[in-house]
Amino acid sequence: MPLIKSVVCLFVVLSAASAVLAQRAGALKIKPYVFESSGNVKTDAEFGTLFVPEKRSDPQSNLIELAFVRFKSTAKNPGPPIVYLAGGPGGSGIDAARGTRFPLFMALREIGDVIAFDQRGTGASKPNLSCWDRNVIPLDVPPSPELMLKSLREASRGCAAYWKDQQRVDLTGYNTNENADDLDDLRKALGYKQISLWAISYGTHLTLATIRRHPQSISRAILAGTEGPDHTYKLPSNIQKHLEDLSAVIKADPTIGKDVPDFLALMKTVFDRLDAEPAAVEITDPRTRRKVSVIVNKFVMQYIVADNIGTDVTGRFPAFFYRASKGDFTNPAQVWLSYSRDDIGSAMSYMMDCASGQTAARRARILEEEKSTLLGSLADHLFPEVCAEWKAPDLGDEFRSPVRSDVPVLFISGTLDARTPISNAEEYRKGFPNSTHIIIENAVHSDPLFLSSPKILEGMLEFLKGKPVTTTRIAGPPIKFAPLLPQQPK
Repeated sequence: MPLIKSVVCLFVVLSAASAVLAQRAGALKIKPYVFESSGNVKTDAEFGTLFVPEKRSDPQSNLIELAFVRFKSTAKNPGPPIVYLAGGPGGSGIDAARGTRFPLFMALREIGDVIAFDQRGTGASKPNLSCWDRNVIPLDVPPSPELMLKSLREASRGCAAYWKDQQRVDLTGYNTNENADDLDDLRKALGYKQISLWAISYGTHLTLATIRRHPQSISRAILAGTEGPDHTYKLPSNIQKHLEDLSAVIKADPTIGKDVPDFLALMKTVFDRLDAEPAAVEITDPRTRRKVSVIVNKFVMQYIVADNIGTDVTGRFPAFFYRASKGDFTNPAQVWLSYSRDDIGSAMSYMMDCASGQTAARRARILEEEKSTLLGSLADHLFPEVCAEWKAPDLGDEFRSPVRSDVPVLFISGTLDARTPISNAEEYRKGFPNSTHIIIENAVHSDPLFLSSPKILEGMLEFLKGKPVTTTRIAGPPIKFAPLLPQQPK
C-alpha cells in the first residue's frame, strides 16, 4: 500500500477511535473559552461538555451531551465549586450567566469555581428539546380552557412525535431524578469531592432531589423561589393570597391607590362585565399587518393574569384592569392574539413537570380551592391535562415526599412572588435544621430574588463562607406601576 494511503487510513482509524472514546458515558471535554456577557463584558472561562446516558436504567441508552461554562475561582484557597441551576424547567444556566445575573457569577468566584450548567435538553446541551410546534387557536370563537387545551395537546403531540420518532430521543429519560444524577456525574467528572448548588425556581426542585439522592455530594445550597418536590402544581389559595397582598400594595401606592382602592373588586367588575358580554376587539396583526377581530372574554383576562402573576409584569395589572373597566380591551386582545399562535416551549419542560406530578392530596386540594378563587387553577397552564400527550412516567409519591438533610441551605423568598411563595420555603425548611431564610419585601419571581438589593449578595457570600447571615429581612424597592391610562403625546 502506498505510504500516503497508509497515513490516510491510519488517520481515519485514529479519528474513529477518538470519536468512539469521546462518546462514552463520563467522557469530559474542556477547552478555553472567552465568555461575553450581554453587556459586552468579556472574561476568561472554560467551556465543557460531558456525556451521560439519556436513561440510566436502559443498558442500550443513547448518550447525551451536557454543556457548562466554568469560571475559575479568584480565591487563593477555593472552597467547593458553585453550580448554577436555572428555572423553568427549560431555562439555560449559560444564558442566565450572560444576562442580568452576570455580576453575581463574577462575585461568587471569591468562594470557589462557578459553573453555569445547561441541564439535559436545554441551552447548549445536546439534544436541545425545543418545540417548533405552535398553538393554533381560532379567533372566531370565544376562547375557553377546552379550546386552548385542544390546541396545546395537538401541538404537544407533534413535538413529542418529532423527538421520539424522527430524532430517536427517549423522552422518558427527561425527569428530575435523571437530572439530579447528571449533577453528580458532573461533580465526579470534574474531580470535586463536593459541590454547592445555587438555584432558582425549578432549579430548587432539582436541588432538593439532588440532596435526597446524593446527600454526601452537596456542600451547601442556595434556593431562591422554592419549588418543593410536591410544589410543581400551584395552589389556587396561594394565588388568591397573592392577589389580596397585591391589592393592599396597590391601595397604598401614592400614584394609583386613590383610583384603584380595591383591586380585587376591580377584577371582579371586569370579569362580571365580560361574563355578561364578551368584547370583540379589532386590532392589527403585527405579522400580516391586517386587521383582525379578537374576542376578549373572562377566560382571556384570567389566563393572561395567571400566566404572568408574581412576575415583573405585576406592575401593569392595575392599568390592565382599569382600562378594561373603561371599555378598552386593546391590550388583552393583543396579548391573546400572541398566545393564539405562540410556540409551546420545550419538550424537556413538559417531561420534567409531568414526571414530577403531584400527590393525590395536593390534587384534591387544588380541585377544591379552584372553586372559590378568582383565577382557579389557571396558574398551572392546563397541567396536568396536557400530560396525556407526553406520557411521562410518574416519579411517584416517594419522590414528592419531604426532604430531610443536614446540608446547610439558604432559602430566599419574595413577599410578592406568587409562583414560589414564602410558604413553600417554610414548608421545606422543617427538614433542614441548618437553614436560614432571607425574605425580600416587594420582590416578585425571578431577578428581584437576586438583584433587588445588594444585601442579597452579601447574605449569599456570608452563607457560602459558613458565616451567620446578617440580614434576613430585606426591603426591596416598591413596585413601579404603569400609568392607569395611556399617556398622551406632548
